[in-house]
Amino acid sequence: MSSDKLAIYANGLQVLTADDRLRQLSPRSGLDFSSNDYLGLAQCPRIKRAIAAAMEAGTPVGAGGSRLLRGNCVEHERLEADAARFFGADSALFFGSGYIANFAVLTTLPQRDDLLVLDAFVHASTHEGARAGRAEICQFKHNDADAAEDRILAWRRDGGVGRPWIVVESLYSMDGDTAPLDDLIAVAERHDAFMLIDEAHATGVHGPEGRGLAARFEGRDDVVVVHTCGKALGAAGALVTADRVLRDTLINRCRPFIFATAPSPLMAVAVSEALAILTDEPERRERLAQLVAFAHREIVARFGETWSSSQIIPYVVGDNARAMALAQSLQQRGFDVRGIRPPTVPAGTARLRLSLTSNVDEAAITALLDSLVELEGEPRWRSAS
Repeated sequence: MSSDKLAIYANGLQVLTADDRLRQLSPRSGLDFSSNDYLGLAQCPRIKRAIAAAMEAGTPVGAGGSRLLRGNCVEHERLEADAARFFGADSALFFGSGYIANFAVLTTLPQRDDLLVLDAFVHASTHEGARAGRAEICQFKHNDADAAEDRILAWRRDGGVGRPWIVVESLYSMDGDTAPLDDLIAVAERHDAFMLIDEAHATGVHGPEGRGLAARFEGRDDVVVVHTCGKALGAAGALVTADRVLRDTLINRCRPFIFATAPSPLMAVAVSEALAILTDEPERRERLAQLVAFAHREIVARFGETWSSSQIIPYVVGDNARAMALAQSLQQRGFDVRGIRPPTVPAGTARLRLSLTSNVDEAAITALLDSLVELEGEPRWRSAS
């Protein structure tokens, strides 16, 4: 193979290197301050036992086909029924990942004359699904419901005749802030719009029994919710909850569902067990809430203020190289902290994304913050905005 064929790719990697944005895979090591395993369920013995029992009973590892062929297993259907009951939704549909779920919904449900109104900070999967879909797209200023409404009004003035879809995350993965869901729902009601709410980082952690920040809106025919299963639920995949008409539309029209091999039935077993654990073991959420409150108190004590109220805490550094060097220094001290750079976050806001999980305790949090103070001298803790 001629090296000339690879030159464009090599040059692209050199550009990333020069901008301190070259990414590399590194193994997990040290105390967990970077994962999304918020409740510590990824190593939960109860889930392991459920999977082992399912295997012993004959549940296959792989589905062997798409859901519309032979890949539709009783475990998938049981999970979807469990999820609809747990989240208070009319129905649920299981996808292989949160990325695929967002992409699937946005390339299937919004119609050609519709308008997708995206919060500027929504996940990459949402942007990709919007671009691949049929509807017109616009963005609004992060967490600004008035700006979302202004976009809809401008679209109508310009002749827009379809239906708006307001697309947000309930809890944002890089800033740890929450969406003004009540205000956004009000906008949706005024304009006969649908809402798509990505609960990736809220499912399992927030809301009654861990049902998410959008729990009070589940069951409405104008709200579609994505519940990621690979974060607080400790498994993999994602559940889309929606009115049954929308679920049936996805089954019949959604190419990422129709033409993909179904998720492992064993993973459906794991997610069903995780949902049961949320009900049976509320102490998991309570312990995490205590750790989050403790961490924020300690941050305020050291830096005078904090910039998140959730389990996701951004320490914004700004410079790419400095953020990565700081992350490496903390890793050398035994803390698994990762640096986040553009384009994952806006230019000039490279940061450490501190993720609080039940895999650590108060002593570990104290040690991390003390190390951060020591490494930074007198750091300036500031928000991404």
